[in-house]
Amino acid sequence: MNKLAERIRGLASLFWREVAKFGAVGGIAFVIDNGLTYWLMHGLMSDSEAKARFVGASIATIFSWLANRFWTFRHRRQPNVIREFVMFLIINGIGIGISTGFTAAAKYWLHIDDKNMLFMAGIVGIVVATVVRFYAYRFFVFNKELDEEPGYDHDHELIEGGVPGDKR
Repeated sequence: MNKLAERIRGLASLFWREVAKFGAVGGIAFVIDNGLTYWLMHGLMSDSEAKARFVGASIATIFSWLANRFWTFRHRRQPNVIREFVMFLIINGIGIGISTGFTAAAKYWLHIDDKNMLFMAGIVGIVVATVVRFYAYRFFVFNKELDEEPGYDHDHELIEGGVPGDKR
């Protein structure tokens, strides 16, 4: 039972480390996304707020994939980089759809014209999309088995009721 408690503590620690790293990457991606979106909304794309949000989010997505692949979830990278990237793009497409959808809904359904309010609608969408992304990344994109983590190679024996290291 002590080994099981250690495993649970280890998994909880890993989870919170991933959350912290994901948050740091997300914070930088948030600045990239919103900085670029705000600049585009008040410049080149002043009449296309939803498109500005899409461009900002797309560039932030590329940064996010690289940072999450090589830092946050580096121990769970898939050996097939193309599959991983395609899954990441699909999940981010959903996330971009959520954040862009909040901006578009505010503008076209709620008839909000104030750019700052539209910008804030996109931020609310980003918060919702962030929760979706974290779990989707963890379970669909960077989903290499945790049993390959050092020290946890006998977990299946604990689950089956055996004694770790017993070869019966």
